[in-house]
Amino acid sequence: MPRLEDVANIVLRVPCILVLDLLYKCDIDSFTEHLRAKNEDMLFKYKYIIWNLYYLGHVINAVVLVLPLRHIIKLYLHILTTLLFYVGHHISKDYVHGEVQYGYDGALYLDSQAFNRFVSSLTSQVILSTLCAFLMKTRKVWLFSAHLLPLLARLCAMPHDTLLLVNSFSTVLTGIGVAMFLLSNLFVPYRLARAAYSELLQLEVIELYRLLAVTISLWNQFAVPVLFSVFWSVLFVVQLCSYSVTNNTTGSHEGVLFFLLTSVSECCVTPYSLLGLTSVVSYLGLGLLNLTKFYLGGYTAVQNDNVMHRGVTEGVTLLLLALQTGLLDMQALQRTFLLSIILFIVVTSTLQSMIEITDPIILALGASRNRSLWKHFRGLSMCLVLLVFPGYMAYKISQFFHMDFWLLILVSSCMLTSLQVTGTLLIYFLFMVELFCSDPIDSLDEIIYWVNAVSRVLEFVVALCVVAYGTWESLFGEWSWMGASVIIIHCYFNVWLRAQTGWRSFLLRQEAAKKINSLPRATANQLQQHNDVCAICFQEMSSAVLTYCGHFFHGNCLRKWLYVQETCPMCHQAIRPTPPEDFQAAPTPSRGTGPGREEERRGSRDQTPGRDDTHQPPDNLPSPGSSDQQEETESLGEGTSGFDRKDRIGRPRRKPVQEEEKVIRGDYKYIYFLNILTII
Repeated sequence: MPRLEDVANIVLRVPCILVLDLLYKCDIDSFTEHLRAKNEDMLFKYKYIIWNLYYLGHVINAVVLVLPLRHIIKLYLHILTTLLFYVGHHISKDYVHGEVQYGYDGALYLDSQAFNRFVSSLTSQVILSTLCAFLMKTRKVWLFSAHLLPLLARLCAMPHDTLLLVNSFSTVLTGIGVAMFLLSNLFVPYRLARAAYSELLQLEVIELYRLLAVTISLWNQFAVPVLFSVFWSVLFVVQLCSYSVTNNTTGSHEGVLFFLLTSVSECCVTPYSLLGLTSVVSYLGLGLLNLTKFYLGGYTAVQNDNVMHRGVTEGVTLLLLALQTGLLDMQALQRTFLLSIILFIVVTSTLQSMIEITDPIILALGASRNRSLWKHFRGLSMCLVLLVFPGYMAYKISQFFHMDFWLLILVSSCMLTSLQVTGTLLIYFLFMVELFCSDPIDSLDEIIYWVNAVSRVLEFVVALCVVAYGTWESLFGEWSWMGASVIIIHCYFNVWLRAQTGWRSFLLRQEAAKKINSLPRATANQLQQHNDVCAICFQEMSSAVLTYCGHFFHGNCLRKWLYVQETCPMCHQAIRPTPPEDFQAAPTPSRGTGPGREEERRGSRDQTPGRDDTHQPPDNLPSPGSSDQQEETESLGEGTSGFDRKDRIGRPRRKPVQEEEKVIRGDYKYIYFLNILTII
């Protein structure tokens, strides 16, 4: 039953939005002008009545829309009862007129044809009266039997003139009953509003939070996104049917894409239909993103919900672009072409979200050495779709519109999407090449960095071109506060922060490389005496660099660490490019577990500035040969650690700069629609 109530809560409110949509489309000015063309007196009498009825219709439908479900059901039951009343009186009227035309006013049992008509009408009237009593939940059937009076008069063999009079009397009697019912329930909306206000006052919260709580409660209670989605779907189906009939009648044949775009634009002419289209686009985006998650990771991946992957971004992007460009005020053909551009941008935003979902999965497959061919096939096939489909979109939109600068930006966004996928695939194939190599690739991290750097530079160039074109249009074209604000926001987030982050990353890498090159390399004798694994990746060391604080690390592992921190991973002393004055290059004592070794390690830690007992390693730290470490060693290669790991004392490593850069610079799809606002 709760599921049935949810369905009724949506379906019973849709007619109210449909009526509001129709009222919004009504052109009252044209109607009054038509009245004035006929009669000036008629315009003077009915002009204000028409406008009052117009506003009254808006108010009534808005009130019905926010009524609780039980009151809406009761309202629909009363409306249905009124329709049954109308049907009953229409049946009585037809029966009386039929008797008058037949001309027989004698006893019914003496004429079989008159008797059959009477029985048919009486059966219909009894059924209607019973249904009315059932809908009103009462046993007083006689309250709904006023339309039976003409039949009773005919049963008494009254003349035809009397039958007509009785029929009119029954209609007036029913009207009086309906009017009395309406008067008795005239203040029901007022009582409902007062009850809602009383419940609102009982909430012991601050005014702002009270209003926010009520808004969220009403949003969830009325299921606003689903409600507007169903409303727009009804409009779209009706428009498709009417457009198909029109095409069959006129014999015109357009393409399927143009046919769909025209139908969508015709269902986007009012604020209500625009909100409906926004909800539909949000749900379509959510479904596509969930389908991507399910295809790549199965049902468990769908459960890992990300707030940015709920389709809200796509819907909000469409709504903002439609409001900014004045979509509702355009003619049908202009609205169709502009809507196609907006939908193109929304699809591009959805593809960016799909890349965000696919990118970590395909990289994890390459780095974790997963040997499941089905998982690799799913990841590569999704990357292939994201590589080819943006190019196809760019080709189709270039066929529809004349190529100019702003269209070039739209096409370039598709090309950048394909470029991002290409970079991801290159990194994946590099990981796979390293998997089949006997020795790890020492320069793999540098290659990955430059692959990402090329992609970021191209995105930066596109953003810079958009800012330059927007500035040119503002200075020498139509200037507006909105356009200037968009340019400033875009310039800060998409140009300045991106350039600042990229330059900082480049300087950090240069500094890390300089420090690594300045550190001495451990000799074979020192490595044999050290007899330990790298504290960063837990791999055996055939070659290592020696810090001036006396610790051994892989050169690649230490370089990645220095991208994030400038201290030693073990003792947290600063790593300098030149040795300190008191540094003496001496061989490190061999690995052991005796008291002397332990006292030496403890003394080294105690001499470290700023360290206390809280920095001691945990007692349950696994030994280098434990099973946990062996599993981690199998999944992580020597010198290729670019993902989250833990150092030797259990501290979680931070992500490399190239991954943090992705967070700092902001996502391309969340700011991309600002580019379009600048140039439209």
